[in-house]
Amino acid sequence: MEDKNQPNEFPEEKQSTASGEADVSQVRLFGIIGYIFPILFFLPLVTEAKDNSFAKFHANQQLLLLLFLIIGNTAASILTVILIGLLIYPVVWIFGLVCMVLGILNVVNDREKPLPLIGSITTLIK
Repeated sequence: MEDKNQPNEFPEEKQSTASGEADVSQVRLFGIIGYIFPILFFLPLVTEAKDNSFAKFHANQQLLLLLFLIIGNTAASILTVILIGLLIYPVVWIFGLVCMVLGILNVVNDREKPLPLIGSITTLIK
């Protein structure tokens, strides 16, 4: 027999009822997809999630990750001529992977924690 006074072990996610606020699960999905494929950082910005501050924060972090990967790989490619680029490639990819995992964990745990080293720039997406 079930005791009705005990709290539900798995409470349902509450959906926002305010206009302009997106479904929590949709925002999380866009956040996870955006960290796995940073080129898709704009997804929450073209859907109902565009007014959600959590979605905007993580879209900004994803854009920063994308820019870091582009700039880091370009620098490594150019510096390959003098062989130091071969050492930079793994550093860029390992740091990118660490940021991706940390970003996904932040989305899943509903945290707005900036990515290490690159996450302090918050003015790209307003």
